[in-house]
Amino acid sequence: MTTALTTATPAGHRVPRVRGPVRVVLDVHRTALVVWAVALLGGTSLLFRLAALAAEAERGNSACATPPTDGLPSCASVEAITADQTYATGIALVTACLAWLILPVAAWAAAALTGRELEHGTAHLAWTQSVAPTRWLTAKLALPAALLTTGTTALVLLGVWARGKDNPNLVGDWYHPEVFIATGPTAVAHALTGLALGALAGTVLGRALPAAGTALAATLLLRELLERYRPHLWPTVTRDTAGWEVPRSALQVSSDETLVTLHPRSHFWPIQYVESGILLALTAAAVAGTFLLLRRRTA
Repeated sequence: MTTALTTATPAGHRVPRVRGPVRVVLDVHRTALVVWAVALLGGTSLLFRLAALAAEAERGNSACATPPTDGLPSCASVEAITADQTYATGIALVTACLAWLILPVAAWAAAALTGRELEHGTAHLAWTQSVAPTRWLTAKLALPAALLTTGTTALVLLGVWARGKDNPNLVGDWYHPEVFIATGPTAVAHALTGLALGALAGTVLGRALPAAGTALAATLLLRELLERYRPHLWPTVTRDTAGWEVPRSALQVSSDETLVTLHPRSHFWPIQYVESGILLALTAAAVAGTFLLLRRRTA
């Protein structure tokens, strides 16, 4: 005789479980989720460590004199401080990772998120099991978009905090392409655009490797175009150069014998907002195109 044992769950205390297409996305792309979580934890840990080094790095990057005079420290003592090199290298690493995040996101979205499932037929299998194609695609895009938005935003905010006094000798000038992308909302917009373009490429081509290559090429081209035309996204300022030197904090666009055209430091946020708007509009267009193509193929 056997007795069936059951575990009763008190009313009102049900354990929520993720079901449906979202659960499938979590199961199929578990490796990508783990990689993203490890990257976030590693980046967060590194940025906290760098923030703790910021003050010491500033001292190591200060002016010096031999012998020490006028309140300046000895150059020998300054050279003995290596925190500035460690700090600058760490900041540059995080900055580069955020600035180029669009590329791995686009390749993954094209190859694994859509292209591979269409190529192997697993997407069609899901559609035959009462999961509508639009619902399938929504789950495919919504979860990665949410994780990319929250994770990238957290890293950008931590990175800005870790930059301390924003000394360009340590963290780079604001108008440097990688610094510009990694220190504002454009980092999030770039990541979302990579996701959308990758999903579109995977849906159009339906094969993992060709889709990944196409998505990489498209995002590289987009990044180069934005870098080239970024100085023209916001009206410049023209100054007379007579008796005036262009400060390092200004992005010089052009100059002649008497005038210089530039972007002062205060133009950072307007350019950020314009570029982010362009990227989000492109993201919306790519997502809409992906849904439209999927509907036509499954109609």
